Amino acid sequence: MGKKRLPKSLRKFIRQEKARIRREVLDLAEQKKLIKELYEKLGLKKL
Repeated sequence: MGKKRLPKSLRKFIRQEKARIRREVLDLAEQKKLIKELYEKLGLKKL
């Protein structure tokens, strides 16, 4: 029994938001903080 996957639409949204954060924010520590907040906002722990 494997891990459950997220819906394709949610995986796409997360991928796009992470790309946007990485484009707009140059500070690596700030990027990690914003990506962590994204996962928390969606109610997920980082997979």
